[in-house]
Amino acid sequence: MKPSIPKGTRDFTPTQVLKRNYIFDTIKSTYKLYGYQPIETPAMENLDTLTGKYGDEGDKLIFKILNSGNFLSDFDTDEKLIEASKNINSLTRNISEKALRYDLTVPFARFVVQNQNDITFPFKRYQIQPVWRADRPQKGRYREFYQCDADVVGSNSLVNELELLQIIDEVFHQFDLPVTIKLNNRKVLLGIAKHIGHEDKLIDITVAIDKLDKMPIEKVIEELMNKGIKADAIEKLKPFMLFKGDNVEKLNFLKSILHTEETAAKGIEELEFIISYFQTIALKKAVVEIDLSLARGLNYYTGSIIEVKANAGSLSVSVCGGGRYDDLTGIFGLKNVSGVGISFGADRIYDILEELQLFPKQLDTTQVLIIPMGNEQLMYALKAAQSLRLKGIATEVYADEAKMKKQMGYANDKQIPYVIIIGDEEVSSELLSFKNMNSGEQQKLRIAQIIEHFEQ
Repeated sequence: MKPSIPKGTRDFTPTQVLKRNYIFDTIKSTYKLYGYQPIETPAMENLDTLTGKYGDEGDKLIFKILNSGNFLSDFDTDEKLIEASKNINSLTRNISEKALRYDLTVPFARFVVQNQNDITFPFKRYQIQPVWRADRPQKGRYREFYQCDADVVGSNSLVNELELLQIIDEVFHQFDLPVTIKLNNRKVLLGIAKHIGHEDKLIDITVAIDKLDKMPIEKVIEELMNKGIKADAIEKLKPFMLFKGDNVEKLNFLKSILHTEETAAKGIEELEFIISYFQTIALKKAVVEIDLSLARGLNYYTGSIIEVKANAGSLSVSVCGGGRYDDLTGIFGLKNVSGVGISFGADRIYDILEELQLFPKQLDTTQVLIIPMGNEQLMYALKAAQSLRLKGIATEVYADEAKMKKQMGYANDKQIPYVIIIGDEEVSSELLSFKNMNSGEQQKLRIAQIIEHFEQ
């Protein structure tokens, strides 16, 4: 059998894992800087927990898990199975009770409700774990990928949005990657739907206009018409899809048209608060831009909507996103708990950093390779390695007999920056040959001096 893995999944080599850990550690350290605490949730959730939270299109991408045992036992005749198959939702409930998590936000809401007596509100958590989507694999889009979430629940304050945008800026500053933070508000989108006379079609409108950066406006209009939105309503919607200008001009445009819509006015006020703050605080790597077409077609958003695009590299994909959800925990029985969060797409960030060669040259790997010239020097080499490791210096011993060229090649292939060579002379004098593999410089040092070199 030829070995293979499912499409949309990947193996990771040691070098790739080190680079991924660099991404995770950078994001994690920034979250901790703002007071977020770590949690973890199971890879699988009850199917009922996930369905109905992501819209119809999202629900189609949930990976269902077949029930164990003979899950077709209820269908004792072909006729019953044929009848059940006419309603796919009914059939799914009969054969699948669990699913792989689609994102980390809905499981987090479930976690909050189940643990509400054991956590302190406002509750700030971060979570870095894999999620799964039954999507069509393509460049920059995977079926299994990691999300790096931060959420705060139990607070209505827009200060949380401000801090999350600063977290985004700090993370991409650490990556040296310029980004645009696109911003909109679900209340504004609801006001637009009311303005064109289709409040009942809010989900259809948001799902369609969210595709404006992926398809021509003609295709978006065609989709809107297929959803039953009339031509005159689409004409009223067009200015919102086409308007260009800076943030202040966009806010004034919204005010001029939606000033009579109370919900929209609240959304505009929230946008204005965020924009005004970043007019006084300089960001390091990010630009904040209002995008009137930004909708992020997730049903649970109720306020701010956030999406981040990299301003470099060939991949035109979202690298981070999020938003405000006022009552996501309500579906699990805990009412009136507002939350807001963001999620970094680690796999997409990896691809962009790799393309732009933005990973650090030296990642956390072996710092020293010790090469004993023969079996007689092996015990001495092991003792030297232990001395280095006790000081936190990552050290390997080349244990097999081999020519010096092969041993040095091993160090070069693994990008080990220093080599210690131990022969008879080194053992007798206790002065070890310490070579810098980057500069080629070699000197004789005692083990204590080598340790001092790394502690400087």
